[in-house]
Amino acid sequence: MSDKATLLMVEDLNVGYRRSQILFNIDFTAQERGITAILGRNGAGKTTFLKALMGEIRPISGRIHFAGKDLQDQGTEQRVRRGLGYVPQEEAVFGSLTVRENLRLGAILAGDYSGLDEILQLFPSLGQRLGQTAGTLSGGERKMLAIGRALLGRPRLLLLDEPTEGVWISVIENIVDCLCRLATVHSIILVEQHLELALRLAERAYLLDRGRFVVSGTSADVREHPNLLGYLAP
Repeated sequence: MSDKATLLMVEDLNVGYRRSQILFNIDFTAQERGITAILGRNGAGKTTFLKALMGEIRPISGRIHFAGKDLQDQGTEQRVRRGLGYVPQEEAVFGSLTVRENLRLGAILAGDYSGLDEILQLFPSLGQRLGQTAGTLSGGERKMLAIGRALLGRPRLLLLDEPTEGVWISVIENIVDCLCRLATVHSIILVEQHLELALRLAERAYLLDRGRFVVSGTSADVREHPNLLGYLAP
């Protein structure tokens, strides 16, 4: 049994767009530290789940409890202030702004820019590009900038949607090293297509198929599930 408390609890969550329901009867927990992976083929509903957690989509029904508080009536800004951070899969940085300006935006709600040195220690290459516009960065550098900006909001729970997509292998290792360090003090929900990477990083994993969690447990248990590759096949 883990000695870590539950930070996020989702109960019987149903989510849809207009008349199309995407998520069905979702139950999910994340502890106060460590990484929880969400696996699933494209279109399974992974990004929809993260957006529902952030308040970008209003659920049809169900409950989201964060740090003991019901988030049902909380908007996205209020959830960020409570300690949720989100790095979307696409359009995660403002391309016309400099690296420094992007990072400053991340610190606005927290009202504290003093964490910049910590971010530059995590991602040293950003320190060499503070005056460079974000749109001219490489894909990996943009991912690192997006994570750094989210961290400057001082989140307790960080939601990462495909942080290694389109990134060179050498940069992936930098991101992996960063996530391992962050997981010692933060709770992270990681959506990741790279199966072995996700299961290596995460303590627990959930597999989403057609809007339902069909497999869940420790990463070791999920890795050994007999239907795992079948659920992930295109």
